[in-house]
Amino acid sequence: MPAPKRTNAPRGGPPKGAPDTARPETAPLDIQPLEPDRWNDLASLFEEGGDPKSCWCMYWRLRSKDFGVNGAAANRAKLRALTDVAAAEAGPAPGLVGYRDGRAVGWVSLGPRSDYGRLERSTTLRRIDDRPVWSVVCFVVGRRARRNGLARALLDGAITYARKHGAPALEAYPTPTEGARHPAASLYRGTLSMFQAAGFKVVGWSTPQANAAPRPIVRLELD
Repeated sequence: MPAPKRTNAPRGGPPKGAPDTARPETAPLDIQPLEPDRWNDLASLFEEGGDPKSCWCMYWRLRSKDFGVNGAAANRAKLRALTDVAAAEAGPAPGLVGYRDGRAVGWVSLGPRSDYGRLERSTTLRRIDDRPVWSVVCFVVGRRARRNGLARALLDGAITYARKHGAPALEAYPTPTEGARHPAASLYRGTLSMFQAAGFKVVGWSTPQANAAPRPIVRLELD
């Protein structure tokens, strides 16, 4: 599929988070793997503001001690390097970009769980088995595009992409909202209900912590 026309995203925006899916999409979402020629599109989305502007979706890819000393510029450079290497080696992209009307409005980060250093070393989200699963760890949706079903569309794109690249299963660690409203910043992993609607099943739970409730581990079998 040809790359969409490039336009700059508007400035100013909220932190990352999955949108409310109460309203249907108003236009199709064109989902493309992040490649070097789409870098500026993603940068425009991330630079709208909020967590993406500093994190550059490196939180789960880096070990805690490494992420703690990184600044926004270093995180941006690392994501750009991953994009360039994936393209040069014809490997899976570090994520998918969602376009609407030629403008980047959404992002989903996915890849082999082993690519996510913090996740692999997590004492709360331990592996439940040794299968080479892929993980979905982050959604970003621009403020003006929210409440239009974009997170679900991005998830569907992630499922298709992971299956195309031979992933045996896709795993995620969503927020169980149980009908309550949550700040957008707390929903960047997606909601449990959204994953369940896409066919994911709860296969485990994170280790309980004193200051946080257990988080579900969900999977969708792809092979």
